[in-house]
Amino acid sequence: MLVPTCAAWLGCGEAAPPYEEVNPPEFTRDPREGAADISNEEMLPGCGEADAGTGPVDAGTSVLVTADTRFHSSAGVTVVPQNMAGRDVEILIPNGVDFDRRTGTPVAGGLRFDNVPDGEYFLRSNRFFYLTRERRFDLGVNRIGRPDAVYVPMTETPALAALYNLAPWQYYTSTSQQGTALQLISADVDLYSTLSYSMEPGEGDTSYVDPGAYAFISTGYGAPVLDASKNDRVYVNQLNSVVAGTLPSGGTLAYQTLLRSARLPSFSFTPDGTTAMPLAATLSPVTQTPFSLEWRLNEFTRWLPDSNPTGTLSSSTLSLVPAPFGYQSGWVGYQGELFNLWLPRGENGVIASRLAYGNPYPSNWGVVGAVTYSFRSAAPVFMGSRVHYPSGNIFITDRLDHLVASPIQPPVSPPRELRIDGVDAYVSRVVGSNQPVISWRPPVLGTPRHYTVSVLQLISTYAATPTLRFYLPGDRTQVRLPPNLLQPGSTYYVRVAADTSPYYEPSRAPYVTAELLPAFSADTFSAVFTTP
Repeated sequence: MLVPTCAAWLGCGEAAPPYEEVNPPEFTRDPREGAADISNEEMLPGCGEADAGTGPVDAGTSVLVTADTRFHSSAGVTVVPQNMAGRDVEILIPNGVDFDRRTGTPVAGGLRFDNVPDGEYFLRSNRFFYLTRERRFDLGVNRIGRPDAVYVPMTETPALAALYNLAPWQYYTSTSQQGTALQLISADVDLYSTLSYSMEPGEGDTSYVDPGAYAFISTGYGAPVLDASKNDRVYVNQLNSVVAGTLPSGGTLAYQTLLRSARLPSFSFTPDGTTAMPLAATLSPVTQTPFSLEWRLNEFTRWLPDSNPTGTLSSSTLSLVPAPFGYQSGWVGYQGELFNLWLPRGENGVIASRLAYGNPYPSNWGVVGAVTYSFRSAAPVFMGSRVHYPSGNIFITDRLDHLVASPIQPPVSPPRELRIDGVDAYVSRVVGSNQPVISWRPPVLGTPRHYTVSVLQLISTYAATPTLRFYLPGDRTQVRLPPNLLQPGSTYYVRVAADTSPYYEPSRAPYVTAELLPAFSADTFSAVFTTP
């Protein structure tokens, strides 16, 4: 296929239709990207408003890339510049079907890239490619907790649990009735952890004493060192299942909500893999706050043919999560859940119900709702002993009060007619080269401000799925992959997300703007393809 030069590398395709817009994490992108298929998908850090950075920039010839970390705590926001020496960042300037590459020079405030002509280029950070014209680009992130906190490189620690006055213990019975969960949360340091037991309490037990418990740390930065002199405190939260009626399919409508909580006195603890974290508390009931919703599942499921014409309906979820310290920077940090509603695979129709959630946190914390409906391939793909299901999602993330103010339904539908080198991408095949052109048509519903093209490699090990991502403006409908990215004789699939989030700016500050609310996106996904 002959491709014009401008289209060959970034896709000067047809323009999107006139603007009409009404949201992982996905929890989508970081948290919002990949939420319905996050078991092995890379997640990005999250986001607030970017600053311009520091350091001299010669407009027209130089680009300055910064990467400040913004620590959010009860004391406010503390900005800490990061040393970018050694960071895997480069600039790719289009040159026909290939690119001229520029490497950066460490300077005060970031990395400076010289001899970058005016016009569009890709800024590559690790495996993510951002199409931009900016002369100052912010790779900074938001984090929760005090900036002087110390983290050790481990993901679990032994715990000595002695928890009393629990709500009666529940066993897992189904996807929608998952029973009791215990979580450890702190915003004094960046801590989100699930508590696992060496022996599960009995059904109906109201205490949990276990010298062999384990806390699994899931914040991505390692396990925090707790310091009593800094007044570091930890919440211990219990979530239980509640039956709330009947689903459209006739099954049981049930959700999981935070019922009881205790905030431990400040204490010092350094995780070392051997010493047990002391967790002794008497939990108290948490006030249940009611809310009503009308969730129009059928307005999600009707977009299955656009997401993938040979796909099938998959899971749907609604979660409520805390937004520590308020909404000023959007949804920053992951501090566990207040409420989870997991629906059986393929659920359809309309859910109109009055539900409730528990919230033990201060009144200046916000509450964010994250809605996902996912679609997946009808048949699994086996890579050794590992099973993959290519998938796509529709995501909505917003403040709870905004989310339930009207019926929950998608403001954007998936892109359509996904193609690889001009050939139907919904049919498995061997592609002709390792530098294919990926193209699509705009969605029927909504006008994208951005597209995200993800290329996911299916592997036989249980490591995180290797994922390449390309962030493009909403007026582009194709992109040619740069050379030497795809591995010969390997298996991949493509996911293209249409994003109508009003404040998300991947061409300027992808991480700090990704958490601004609301956020909306919808995916189309291909069948698997194999490289020559």
